[in-house]
Amino acid sequence: MSDFARPVLTGAAAFFAVGALWYGVIFAKPWQRAAGLSNTQLKTGNMGVIFALTFAFEVLIAMVLWHLIARTDPPPHVVMMMSAGFAVGVMIPAIGINYLYLRKPLALFVIDAGHFLVGMAAMGGAFLLFR
Repeated sequence: MSDFARPVLTGAAAFFAVGALWYGVIFAKPWQRAAGLSNTQLKTGNMGVIFALTFAFEVLIAMVLWHLIARTDPPPHVVMMMSAGFAVGVMIPAIGINYLYLRKPLALFVIDAGHFLVGMAAMGGAFLLFR
């Protein structure tokens, strides 16, 4: 595996693991309520496709961030600042704008924003293993 693929896949896996804990264990019921989804609705859809596409999107995020980190060679604390900053400065505002127009509740935004922040911090931590 290449020097680019290893950190990217590890970072994406870290983000995915946070999501599994975040939505599967820690905030499963509060997220379901805030999203307005019934148990029946949660059973619809192809979970294999949903998980595969989720991981693919997380790989894309990891590719962009790792490329930036690899090209700038920042110290470890800056890697973490970049990872969290990407969440706070790009990802969370983007979902915030989307949720405003979709009239989504604040509770859903807080849960999802927390996932992005913790997930990106986990990705940054995973990237530190390859520096």
